[in-house]
Amino acid sequence: PSLLIDISRTRIHSLPSYGLENLKKLRARSTYNLKKLPSLEKFVTLMEASLTYPSHCCAFENWRRQSNFEDLSLKGKPRQENETKKQDDESSYGRGFDMMYSDLDYDLCNEVVDVTCSPKPDAFNPCEDIMGYNILRVLIWFISILAITGNIIVLAILITSQYKLTVPRFLMCNLAFADFCIGIYLLLIASVDIHTKSQYYNYAIDWQTGAGCDAAGFFTVFASELSVYTLTAITLERWHTITHAMQLDCKVQLRHAASVMLVGWIFAFAVALFPIFGISSYMKVSICLPMDIDSPLSQLYVMSLLVLNVLAFVVICGCYTHIYLTVRNPNIVSSSSDTKIAKRMAMLIFTDFLCMAPISFFAISASVKVPLITVSKSKILLVLFYPINSCA
Repeated sequence: PSLLIDISRTRIHSLPSYGLENLKKLRARSTYNLKKLPSLEKFVTLMEASLTYPSHCCAFENWRRQSNFEDLSLKGKPRQENETKKQDDESSYGRGFDMMYSDLDYDLCNEVVDVTCSPKPDAFNPCEDIMGYNILRVLIWFISILAITGNIIVLAILITSQYKLTVPRFLMCNLAFADFCIGIYLLLIASVDIHTKSQYYNYAIDWQTGAGCDAAGFFTVFASELSVYTLTAITLERWHTITHAMQLDCKVQLRHAASVMLVGWIFAFAVALFPIFGISSYMKVSICLPMDIDSPLSQLYVMSLLVLNVLAFVVICGCYTHIYLTVRNPNIVSSSSDTKIAKRMAMLIFTDFLCMAPISFFAISASVKVPLITVSKSKILLVLFYPINSCA
């Protein structure tokens, strides 16, 4: 008889390691506490599994490949050699993993039956490592270390400088700290990737639903929003200083800049917390970005952030266009130091454009549920374009 177990929408967090030999169908939809399965070899007659997490289906797929491979590799060998192989593998393979296959039975007469499993790995959760490409695995380490060390040096120079802390220096300190946080995010992702290399499906649930992914997501949203906010503040300060060069009483004071940045820190901190409290989610993808747009509120959150970033860039471009026209106007006097600072900031804004343009374009298309690239391809943007400002 066909044996069915249905534990959908329950709080069950584990299945027994015995009594599953005759199980034909397993239903565990919306059973979010069930993060690990017993040894898959326990499901010897399982035909159909309807689960909560796609990574469980990745585990079944890998188990089938592993079983088929072992059948082929052992076929035709003397039985004594097979028994030795069995004992060696049972003592060493998959040690330490609840879901893995520590009790594999290499009986050549057993037929490996494919399990019809859902949810299938999709665009958000493919059966691959966090960094799907080896070149990205190398680059993310290089870029994260460069971003962290570079911005630590910038902060050290700005803070310990013998010169007075001016408004531009103060704003640059905030920008360097934001870029430092982006480097921390990349380093965290790189570390988890190298730790789970070739076996991410064994760690996917604990990583994406755990505090580590929330921390990584918080770092990246906080840092990116603080970075965009600070770039906008820097641009507005330069625009105000140059266009009001002759009005000494209109200079932006350090206390004004501190008040503006306090608002920016509160804003960045708040929007980074939203996904942790259920507005969107960091657990949707392995790189812990808020890509969950299933609910209208989550979609509004993601769209709002993207639109705000685009509007900030429009403001920045408008201000620098006005600055350029101002310094080219012979009737308006501006100091050479202000002009030099504006030119340096313009280069920074150009790198910001290289960073934001492709990311914003593809992110907005995804937020309206018309994705133009897969999550696997978006990791290229994450590594190559996202941290441009952090290293600039």
